[in-house]
Amino acid sequence: MIDPVARHAQARPDAPALLAPSGEWTYAALDETTTQVQRSLRALGAAPGGRVGIHRPRSAETVVLLWALWRIGAVAVPLSTRLPPAEVGTSARRAGCDHLITGDAAVADAAPPSVAVHAPDTYRGGGASSSGRTRAHAPDRPATILYTSGSTGTPKAVLHTWAQHLYSAKGANANMPLGADDRWVLSLPLYHVGGLAVLVRCALAGAAVVVAPPGEALYTTLRRRAATYVSMVATQFRRVLDATEGPPPPSLRGVLLGGGPIPGPLLDRGAARGWPLHTSYGCTEMASQVTTTAPGAPRSTLATAGRRLPHRRLRIEDGQIFVAGRALCRGYVTEEGLDDPRTDDGWYPTGDRGRLDAQGRLRVLGRVDRMFISGGENVQPEEIEKVLENLPGVERAVVVPVTDTEYGARPVAFVDGPAPGSAAALRRALDAVLPSFKIPDAFHTLPAADGPGPLKIDRKRLRHRAHKLHTAGDPDDI
Repeated sequence: MIDPVARHAQARPDAPALLAPSGEWTYAALDETTTQVQRSLRALGAAPGGRVGIHRPRSAETVVLLWALWRIGAVAVPLSTRLPPAEVGTSARRAGCDHLITGDAAVADAAPPSVAVHAPDTYRGGGASSSGRTRAHAPDRPATILYTSGSTGTPKAVLHTWAQHLYSAKGANANMPLGADDRWVLSLPLYHVGGLAVLVRCALAGAAVVVAPPGEALYTTLRRRAATYVSMVATQFRRVLDATEGPPPPSLRGVLLGGGPIPGPLLDRGAARGWPLHTSYGCTEMASQVTTTAPGAPRSTLATAGRRLPHRRLRIEDGQIFVAGRALCRGYVTEEGLDDPRTDDGWYPTGDRGRLDAQGRLRVLGRVDRMFISGGENVQPEEIEKVLENLPGVERAVVVPVTDTEYGARPVAFVDGPAPGSAAALRRALDAVLPSFKIPDAFHTLPAADGPGPLKIDRKRLRHRAHKLHTAGDPDDI
């Protein structure tokens, strides 16, 4: 396949491609800069098939770096900037990185001896102009290794080919059509598949990527850049609604909500104010979205995750969501080799529980591995969380099990919000809609580290905290 940046540079050289605090690039300029950075990376030793760790913040420079690595034929390994330095090094080693690009001295010092570390200024663009040759991507070559969130265990290193990202983008664009005049705001980290997918989607359509400036309110970016699309998690969308009044910017055509369940009251607020919402279900293994609601979906449909997108397959087996198709990853990178997670007939068991309604829309019910048994009854934490998040004053709720001598396990809730109310009030509200065995034994304040900021909750850490509080006999603290 012809490199989409190079293709648009030839067909529409003056069209905007990348808009960021550090500058603006047309497709011709992005193509030229990418070629120059590509040359610098080759000089550093980046080679086809080699794996290059990227520990860099979301920026135009990181976008260019990714496109340059893909042109070389190298495998880009974006690494979380939230990890401690030692964990960054461990992640680079586990992914088999030959090189690591970072501007963090502590990360550089902690990198394994087997990984060559480079500062960002060693790969800047410049020098001779490009040769003008059209670049091409071999569809089946490895392109990225992305780590899963690891919210329920150790993060897994997921290997995708260029074709898998391409078909993910094709299916997404068929549902949310992108054109040459569109601008998609990149507000998610590039080490999350939801952020990386924006780059491929826009390049495929010839649209522009807008890099959201750090520290600037997202609504301000949407309005100032006349954005037409944006991806958000629930926390980001809540902040936008809290900080503004009235309708969205008039240029906005679509808001893709994902990264986990979207609370009903948040959807109510957004829909009532005219925000063009899309709810979705996806996973790293499928290179982003699997199902998404269509443009203009009514509020009742937004309560679902929508229908299956092109180039994907989906089925429900014993209550679990299975997926397959052209966007499905090659497998997990391990130190022993590539671990293929597919069943014998080519399906990937997601570990998520769900069902399809009469209209073929997916309703996600929770994680298979989060369900526990309390006194012989099945308890799905996400069901309790959904009820809590529908209560006034509650923005985020996380329910985890603690060991109990009488019942085997009991639920404990962590709650965050401007006015969640007392534990007694929360119990009364839950008692009206849930059976008694699903009412948490204790209600605690969600720690700041797991509050509004993170894209994913560290449930393992919360289980440990709940166990300590339960063992110490600590009462409710809200």
